[in-house]
Amino acid sequence: MKILIADDHPLFRAALRQAVDVSFEHADIVEADSLAALERLGEDQVPFDLILLDLHMPGTHGFSGLIYLRELYSKVPLVVISANEALDVIQRSIQFGADGFIPKSASVDDMTRALSRIMEGERWVPDYARRPLPPEPGGFSGMRERITSLTPQQFRVMGMLMEGMQNKVIAYELDVSEATVKAHMTAIFRKLGVRNRTQAVLALKDLAIEPPGLE
Repeated sequence: MKILIADDHPLFRAALRQAVDVSFEHADIVEADSLAALERLGEDQVPFDLILLDLHMPGTHGFSGLIYLRELYSKVPLVVISANEALDVIQRSIQFGADGFIPKSASVDDMTRALSRIMEGERWVPDYARRPLPPEPGGFSGMRERITSLTPQQFRVMGMLMEGMQNKVIAYELDVSEATVKAHMTAIFRKLGVRNRTQAVLALKDLAIEPPGLE
């Protein structure tokens, strides 16, 4: 098996590696610590049998990393592993396409059992989250489809937009001209069905997550 561990905390990646080693003997483990690293793997079309994703990594904003990977690896079991254990975060993770949610507070033994059950086809979440999912907000599915229509560069610009960066700052960070950023913004607004930055931020509000103190 080839397994992706996407987390920017080296110590927690080591804990996940331990759980993976117990669950899947001789697994080939690939690690990523940022959205940029995930994009490089996607560009190289690296195949995976299981993806373990932290929601809070450099370059990812809210559920954007989950949406990106779900679109890129639509058939691969994808598990969110996060220190944010709020019920609504777990439920939205499942609605955005995760096949399971394992809290970072779980023991290695619990992680091992959860991973085994997910690979057997079960959707695994903590006991307190095992309840019917709430109805998806209006336009939820449509917005998810619009986000997945963005190109990789537009996706990066969208993340910076969500952080409140101005065009000149985005241009500096991406090493492109302001005119290029404006062109990306125009395309993003069109694909999201909005007219300006304020409307875009409001449209993307369902992607936002309050960062947990442990992340």
